[in-house]
Amino acid sequence: DQSGTFNSRIFLRYLHLVFAAKSSEQQRLRKDLLRKQCGGVNQSLVNLNKIDLKNFIVDDQHGIIYCYIPKVTHHLRLLTFIKAYKRVPYLKDLVICLKGDQGRLFMTQNIGHAAKLKHYTKFLFVRDPFVRLISAYRDKMLNYDQYFFKGYTDLPYNHEVAKKNGLRPSFYNFIQYILDPRTQTYAFEPHWRQMYRLCHPCLIEYDFVGHQESLQEDAQELLKMLKMENDIKFPPSYANMTSADSVMYWFQSVPVEDRRKLYRIYEEDFQLFGYRRPTELLDD
Repeated sequence: DQSGTFNSRIFLRYLHLVFAAKSSEQQRLRKDLLRKQCGGVNQSLVNLNKIDLKNFIVDDQHGIIYCYIPKVTHHLRLLTFIKAYKRVPYLKDLVICLKGDQGRLFMTQNIGHAAKLKHYTKFLFVRDPFVRLISAYRDKMLNYDQYFFKGYTDLPYNHEVAKKNGLRPSFYNFIQYILDPRTQTYAFEPHWRQMYRLCHPCLIEYDFVGHQESLQEDAQELLKMLKMENDIKFPPSYANMTSADSVMYWFQSVPVEDRRKLYRIYEEDFQLFGYRRPTELLDD
C-alpha cells in the first residue's frame, strides 16, 4: 500500500544519509591520519621536480587532479579525460587515446601548475602494500609481460621461450629482486614503487583518499564530490582481483626475515594510509 511505499522510501533515505555520514567520517579520518603521520613536513611545492609528478593526471576543464598509482584501480584514470559528462553505462565502455604526456602535470617554472595543485580537486586511490606487490607479480610475471620479463628478470631467455616452456620467476625470486641492494640503488619501477613516492601525500594535501579495499563505496563518494554521480556509473570490481586473504599463501615461500625487510621498505605506505602491520607475516 501507499503507507508501506512511503515508509520504504524513508528507510532508504535514512540508509543513504547513514552511508554518506560514514563515508564523510572515513575521509576525515584518512586525511587526519595523513596530517598526523606527515607532522612537521613542510608542504612546499618547491620540493617537487619534473619526474616526481609524472603520475599526476590533470583535467583542466573540470579542475581535477588524479595521482595514478599502478596496480591500484585503473578505471579512475579515465575520469579526468572525459570532456563531456554524458550518461554512459560504464567507464569501461569509453575508449580514450592518450598521446605522449597529454594531461600529465609537470612542475616547471610555470606558476599555473602550482595554482592547480593548490586549487584543483586532488584525489588518489591506494591499496594494501603487500597485496599490491602480489598483484604486480601476478600481472607482470605470471602473464609473461614482455617489457617486465626482459627488464626485471635474470632469466637467460625471452618471454616467448619462457612462456612456451612454462618458465618464470617465482614470487620468492620477485621479492629477492626488490630486496637486492642493487635494486634499491635506483628508483623502483612504478608498479612496485612505494605509493608515497609516487603521490607525495606529505607535500600535497589531497581532497579525497580512496582505498582499493572499499573501491565501490569510495568511487561513489568521489563521484558525488565531483558532482558526477548522476552522469557516470562506476563498473564493478574484477572477480580475479588479488584479495587480502591470499597474502599468507603468497608469502609462505618468503622467509620471515625477508618479510620484515620488505615491510621496512614499504612501512611508510602502511602507516600513511592506515594499513595495519601484518603481524601474522612478520612475527614468529
